[in-house]
Amino acid sequence: MIRKVAVMFALCLIAASAAWAQDPRVEISGTAGWTFSDGVNVGAIDDSPIRVDPKDAFSWGARLGFNLTPNTEIGFLFASQATDLEASGIVNASVGQTIYNYHGYFAYNFGDSDATARPYILFGLGATQYGTLTVDSAGAPEIDGSTKFSGTGAVGVKIFPSPKFGIRLEGRWTPTYIKSDSEGWWCDPYWGCYVTGDAQYSNQFELVGGITLRF
Repeated sequence: MIRKVAVMFALCLIAASAAWAQDPRVEISGTAGWTFSDGVNVGAIDDSPIRVDPKDAFSWGARLGFNLTPNTEIGFLFASQATDLEASGIVNASVGQTIYNYHGYFAYNFGDSDATARPYILFGLGATQYGTLTVDSAGAPEIDGSTKFSGTGAVGVKIFPSPKFGIRLEGRWTPTYIKSDSEGWWCDPYWGCYVTGDAQYSNQFELVGGITLRF
């Protein structure tokens, strides 16, 4: 009896493995859409705060994913947003800048691998690069940008009218740590006193659509 159960279990595993082996293992996507951005406070003059914010702008991206199982996926995504960096407060100015996202990600795809519509969630870690600042003035020098650690998270759906071709709709949030502002002191009877900080993040909220090819 035990031998029969073991044989049946092994046959089921073989059948499942064979079915999964026929599933697409690689997905390549291209996306385009709109990114809503905000920046951070960079200081104050005469008690008037000064902010620096990227403008909302068109964005595009690409990604490569590998299906580890019919539902789990790992991959890498890239995104680019050409925008203007605006300073507001006592000083008001605008300079051109391109923001790049580079993230490795893990995604979970819901439903069967051959389903027409597959909702998914995605989490990633990587970096946001703020490109060189370009000042619209003759002879004005360019200012180097910087790269900061960031995370990203997304929800979306992939719709497959055919087994190899699909449409991707996605909303993605990317918070990027910029700096911490001192808020005061915190004192503990055991560990002493130390400065507390308020972390400042620049956020990108991206809404995109695109195509996905499966192999």
